[in-house]
Amino acid sequence: MNSDNFPFEIEGKDGKARAGVFHTPHGSFQTPIFAPVGTQATVKSLTPVQVEEAGATLILANTYHLFLRPGDDLIAEMGGLHRFMDWQKPILTDSGGFQVFSLDGMRKIDEDGVTFKSYIDGSVHRFTPEISVAVQQNLGADIMMAFDECANPKDYEYNIQSMDRTHRWLQRCIDAKTNDKQALFGIVQGGIFPDLRTKSAEFVSSFDLPGFAIGGLSVGETKEEMNAVLDIVPEILPENKPRYLMGVGSPEDLINGILRGVDIFDCVLPTRLARHGSAMSFTGRINLNNQQYARDPRPIVEGCDCYTCQHFSRGYIRHLLISKEMLSGTLISIHNIHTLEELVRQSRRAILSGTFSRYAEDFLTAYGSN
Repeated sequence: MNSDNFPFEIEGKDGKARAGVFHTPHGSFQTPIFAPVGTQATVKSLTPVQVEEAGATLILANTYHLFLRPGDDLIAEMGGLHRFMDWQKPILTDSGGFQVFSLDGMRKIDEDGVTFKSYIDGSVHRFTPEISVAVQQNLGADIMMAFDECANPKDYEYNIQSMDRTHRWLQRCIDAKTNDKQALFGIVQGGIFPDLRTKSAEFVSSFDLPGFAIGGLSVGETKEEMNAVLDIVPEILPENKPRYLMGVGSPEDLINGILRGVDIFDCVLPTRLARHGSAMSFTGRINLNNQQYARDPRPIVEGCDCYTCQHFSRGYIRHLLISKEMLSGTLISIHNIHTLEELVRQSRRAILSGTFSRYAEDFLTAYGSN
């Protein structure tokens, strides 16, 4: 596969941290970047305009869920994901692997692929590397992921088998891909084990792919174990290609990932927290359900320029939460996504000015002080 169709330019570095630009058919995006998750072809509770106004320039959609409902053939018939959900900026799709392999008791793995039952109606389906690629090509994402297995990160013997199978599946994904307007990223696996992660990173790096992902983290290991993997893997991956840490999205994890050379992040966290009344800030989370905010006239975060903080008080948002009004999730989601987008924007500026190491140190010191 020729990666020249998807150039990645590094504009500045500070230590291992990088600031770059990745080019896709639906526009370019700057890195470091955080991608909100639109599992069902929608970022929960937000319109595409609201997502864009919160600062997002890339979103992730979920292959497994869209395969089951409404079906990738239907989405292709409707003009692909960009038209279907009216998002004209870049879209990334996962391979469906994480969701399939998390279906304990509802799936069976073999060398060729995975047979699984739908969480919707119990119907039986099959994913192979070739099917995953075909579904993602139907969806029309700018960035698509190779089909991989996300294993228990602490089971060494099984991770050997799983990693080797993931490597074999990568070649099959490459062979199955036919659309040159979609970038296929390979995925590094290997649990928390340095030798396996090194082997996997070296193998995946041997292919001329447009980018590379680090999978199988934030799935039960400690923060220290995750950061230890990130101390190893990014440096093995090609310098001139973007590095994507899958499923990670808390503020401190973004900073620790950027420090170690990660460029792209995604996570459901900002909208999931919002639905439960939890707001993000640079000093920690704020539980707006608490009685102490009932008469609080301040915005969620003073000085924040998101739509929510410019128009509404903590007291009003708490009222919405207690009243179980849907608007509460919308307003907090806008703020939470804006917070992560502002964090990566500030990180990028600090990298370009050569001050990111200090910025990260100050942030990590202050985080959790709320």
